[in-house]
Order: sequence, then C-alpha cells, then structure tokens
Amino acid sequence: MIKAIVFDFDGTLVDTETCAYEAFKAIYAEHGHELPLVQWAQVVGTAFGPFDPYEELERLTGSKLDRAALAERFEADLLGRADAAPLLPGVSDALEEAHRLGLRIGLASSSDRRWIERHLSGKRIRQYFQTVWTADDVTQVKPDPALYRNAVAALGVQPGEAVAIEDSVHGLKAAKAAGLYAIIVPNAMTAHMDFAAAGADLLIDSLAAQPLRSLLERLEAR
Repeated sequence: MIKAIVFDFDGTLVDTETCAYEAFKAIYAEHGHELPLVQWAQVVGTAFGPFDPYEELERLTGSKLDRAALAERFEADLLGRADAAPLLPGVSDALEEAHRLGLRIGLASSSDRRWIERHLSGKRIRQYFQTVWTADDVTQVKPDPALYRNAVAALGVQPGEAVAIEDSVHGLKAAKAAGLYAIIVPNAMTAHMDFAAAGADLLIDSLAAQPLRSLLERLEAR
C-alpha cells in the first residue's frame, strides 16, 4: 500500500526548467549563438552533467568569458522568471488530495535549499511538505538515490510504500534506484526523454489529467 508521495520541484511543481533554459538561451543569443535544447537537457534534473554551457559558449565564441559575470546575469534572470512562474496544472489539487488521503508528503530536489524554500513559500505550498531534502543535505544529487532514500526514511515509510513524482530521467533513475514507484510528468524540456527505458511506472501528460487516487490505484494494481 502506498503511504507516501515525494515530489521533485524543478519542472514538476513549477516549470523552472524552461525558465532556466530561456535565461541561458538569451545569453547565447547575445553572443550570436543558439543553445540547442538537446544539449541543455543533459543538465536537467541534476546539478552536474556532461554539458557545461559556459565552456560550450567559450568554444563557440573562441574567447575566454567572464563566467562569474555571466552566472550572475543568468541567476538574476532565472530568479525573475521563476518568481513569476505559476504552479504547473494539477499541482495544487494533487497536493491537497494527497493531504486529504492522509499520505505523508515529502520533496526531494537537486537544487539548493535556499532556492526551494523561496519558491515553496512564494507559491504558498510549503505547508504541505513534512520533509524537504535538497542538494545541501547530500554529497551527491540525482541520479544518485540519496535524496529519495533520505526523504522516505524521514517520512517513516519503506521505499516500496512511496511514489515519486518526477519530470526528468535523472530524477527517475534516482527514484527507482531508491526503490520507489515513479510517476513521470514530462514538460517541454523533458518530453523527448526515454522514460520507459529508465523504468517509469506511469507516464502522464499532466497532474490535472486524473485524480491522484486513480494514479495510486493504477500503481498498486501493477
């Protein structure tokens, strides 16, 4: 029986992934270059990856760039976009239904705690989460399973009694390695990813598509 639900944040509760891509794409455009989504997608859902956008921009321009200045501009642009971004469709209802069903609710994110707490409070959903695990709490982020393992332990359930809600392959791999069920809700940044190969239990278009109870019943019937 599923007793807990653990949400990812970026791209799952709020589409900050698109915000980040658009902010960095604008920097590339200012330097006369495009930032292909297929390259950017390599860092979605994790704090590291094979693609370094600063290194690639230096390669394209053939010059050394002031990375600190670019990072400051990127972060300011991203913050403004993310503050203005709404909760994704169905998120409010899913959180309220999870609470009503008596599920224990957690969050596991590869972002830092300052970012997460800012947006949970800003979107007025912080009260739903009994435990929040971020990059500040572990030595390795997704696809490493530590964030999910810690979250389910803090919620007092076994991994097989919990379901993760994710949007990326990195997050999916982390959840499955930790032993959770995984429901994938792709967004514009992740829709091209191969979730079936990574072990997704359910793949849905939106949390608004059907009640949370129905999704949990489908998982338990597998």
